[in-house]
Amino acid sequence: MTENRTLHLLTGAAVAAMLAAGGMIFLYAPQDAVQGPVQRLFYLHAATAIGAYGCFAAVLAGSVGYLWRSSARGDRLARAAAPAGLVFTVNTFVMGMVYAKPMWNWDPSHTWDARMTSTAVMAVVYAGYLMVRRFATPGHPAMRLAAVVGVVGFVDVPVVHFSVEWWRTLHPQVLDAPGGPAMPPEMLLTFAVTTVAVLLLAVALVALGYRAEARRDEREERQVAAQLLPAARTEAR
Repeated sequence: MTENRTLHLLTGAAVAAMLAAGGMIFLYAPQDAVQGPVQRLFYLHAATAIGAYGCFAAVLAGSVGYLWRSSARGDRLARAAAPAGLVFTVNTFVMGMVYAKPMWNWDPSHTWDARMTSTAVMAVVYAGYLMVRRFATPGHPAMRLAAVVGVVGFVDVPVVHFSVEWWRTLHPQVLDAPGGPAMPPEMLLTFAVTTVAVLLLAVALVALGYRAEARRDEREERQVAAQLLPAARTEAR
């Protein structure tokens, strides 16, 4: 009961925070004089990127925990965090494309952008992680393989983050611009609230996923025990 109450409170807080962030994005933050209404995509676009980083950091932590100590909880955490991280990554990528077309007249078939490309790679890597979990034969070998993918895949996270500094790119430097974020206080506050809201949502999704994975593990353990019990009784006779 305590676990359910905590999850309900966490989910409710995440929903309330996302509603507050939406209100600030459309009603509080001023419209950008140059970019116009499309700039409002920035708040959720950047915040979901940070949410994806956090989810994949959880995948990394869980994978390391499994490889180091064969931690079932670590494996469960990685399993719960990867789908949420992939959803955030796809959201970030799609919103980036929606923004790039009117602002840069960006055409993916003709113009290469380091951040968009590395973000696409990150989505593919974690989609591959989920495919390993889905299609590999269940057991410790599959868990180890998935953990290795989770550790190696995290290498792309700093590549995504620092791509605008390492390569020439169309992507603007807003938060990491020289001298500090290139935004007025109202926009900066809106971004901060949106980021907190997205992180709360990420935590809620991972927590719900973790509980679902824990229940699935318990169910599978009961099924294995039920299959072994008749054989043990036969041997005892």
